[in-house]
Amino acid sequence: MKKRSFLISLLCICILAGCGKSEVKREEVYDSEQFLKKADALADKKEYEEARKILTEVKNRDMTKKYAPIAQLKIADTYIKDGDYDLGIAEYQRFLEHYPTDTYASYAQYQIAMAYYVQIESPDRGAGTAKRALAEFLRLKELYPRNPYREFAEMRIEKCKTIIADGELMIGQFYYNKDSYAAAVKRFEGLLKEYPDYKRGDETLFLIGKSYLELKNPEKANEAFTRLIEKFPSSSFAANARKLIR
Repeated sequence: MKKRSFLISLLCICILAGCGKSEVKREEVYDSEQFLKKADALADKKEYEEARKILTEVKNRDMTKKYAPIAQLKIADTYIKDGDYDLGIAEYQRFLEHYPTDTYASYAQYQIAMAYYVQIESPDRGAGTAKRALAEFLRLKELYPRNPYREFAEMRIEKCKTIIADGELMIGQFYYNKDSYAAAVKRFEGLLKEYPDYKRGDETLFLIGKSYLELKNPEKANEAFTRLIEKFPSSSFAANARKLIR
């Protein structure tokens, strides 16, 4: 009887020990690198919300502060990948507030600029976003002049300038077509002052000259036409301007 009781007790102990081991196995040991890899795997499967939960845990539990900045960046990245640009921008900005001198600070700033850039639509609807993107790209150049994104940033800066200038030209043309010639001239002149190398500068100067003719100011019109002919002698607008000089 005693032997039987002993065996039963021993069996119970083994069962409890086995359960205990199972519980230990289920309890995941925290490791920053492994957690980051797990978050990456989830993000690759587009499970962004679950990835952010793990990344937030890394931020909160990383006592070394070695992995917290990486987790913060990855949180921002998941929002961008998910098409939530506003939250992505906010998270990149949070990164820059906490880690302005971090190795990846220029990356965060570049991503902010790109988040605005990819939202630019046509010149008639995207000028405001283009201005914001331009400001962020210029900020990247100013704060991180040796950043690895210089070449790409420069191309996008020029693209933003063109979109903004195209938008200003369209507004000026709208005023011109509505016979609001003084307002049109103001837009056109402001455009050329801000973007003197604008690719459609010949057309802009021609419209300035035409506007002044409508305003009964031939002297100012001749000045605009002369500028056009001197700067763009081969342009079709220059050919038309020569016919209008008085």
